[in-house]
Amino acid sequence: MTHITSTNLADGRELLYFDDATADGGSAGRTARNPEATPDRRELPARSEPGEVRFDALTGEWVAVAAHRQSRTHLPPADQCPICPTTPANPSEIPAPDYDVVVFENRFPSLGPALGPVPADAGWGTTGTAFGRCEVVSFTPEHTGSFSGLSEVRARTVVEAWAHRTGALNALPGIRQVFPFENRGADIGVTLHHPHGQIYAYPYVTPRAAVMGAAARKFYDDADGRRTLTGSLLRSEREDGSRMVLEGENFSAYVPFAARWPLEVHLVPHRQVPDLAALSGEEKDELAHVYLNLLKRLDALYPTPTPYISAWHQAPLDDLLRPAGYLHLQLTSPRRAEDKLKYLAGSEAAMGAFINDTTPELVAERLRTVTVPASAPKPIPEGAHA
Repeated sequence: MTHITSTNLADGRELLYFDDATADGGSAGRTARNPEATPDRRELPARSEPGEVRFDALTGEWVAVAAHRQSRTHLPPADQCPICPTTPANPSEIPAPDYDVVVFENRFPSLGPALGPVPADAGWGTTGTAFGRCEVVSFTPEHTGSFSGLSEVRARTVVEAWAHRTGALNALPGIRQVFPFENRGADIGVTLHHPHGQIYAYPYVTPRAAVMGAAARKFYDDADGRRTLTGSLLRSEREDGSRMVLEGENFSAYVPFAARWPLEVHLVPHRQVPDLAALSGEEKDELAHVYLNLLKRLDALYPTPTPYISAWHQAPLDDLLRPAGYLHLQLTSPRRAEDKLKYLAGSEAAMGAFINDTTPELVAERLRTVTVPASAPKPIPEGAHA
């Protein structure tokens, strides 16, 4: 089992160590981890007050205003990385000299650290406190590399961290949606090279989740036997087969029929669950395996690593939307050729009307047939679903 140890940084922020499990079910030699032996000795300023949220009356959406984030760390050199293990020359955000996976509260959060609801009956001019929580997930103590280079054991620890934090953040007052994600690559806009992701806990349902939730709820209400929209799409994609990338016992991945991005893959559990916290141990085991395989395929498409956004869509904490919610991963990249990126210009940025420069069926075929490391599972054979 993954061993979890909680402690606090010098300014009071929470930090949790997640230690890899061993084959016999124990943790990898760190069950006796004592955070008091490696305290955060930095002299940090007091935590900043939360920013604010403003209501956009034109769209009915909330916008966070977080001017204090202008001073956050931006692409530091390796010897000044804030999420490498602490050394005498670099007292970092992680006090221990070594770790497996770490989650901690962001020092420069867009939301939080205070908790509470957004104002009710909002209209033009409505502002509120930017309640919520923002956490950083460091996948490895190694400064270089990527999630795709993690061992399967380490990837499983990250999955456990996502699930644990989803459950914990779901329980905080005022939280309406929990979103784990990873931005990878300078072309995406990362501010740290060290392999890491983030988790946002919002005090409102985000615009994208609201649109998807409404569609899922309508389908759920109209369908016989309470079928889910995401489950129905998964069945259709598996029956068609032309856009499938890989299949497992508990998860399948496919390029969606109406993909918006040049590279876009959805990874979906075969069983309806609202979020990562609801996955079984067996499902988490397979997720670590399949997700690594999918990322390796993405990186094998071109000679250089592919920039991407890995976004976990989890059911909002909303009594109307949650019953129809269905966990799934949306993995997207703006890379449309080896040396070309898709930029969100007029149609996409202003109207939200996407124009895809690639064909989903051809992208799926490339991902199925690309050469990946021998340790990865075999792709779906051509014609298997014909």
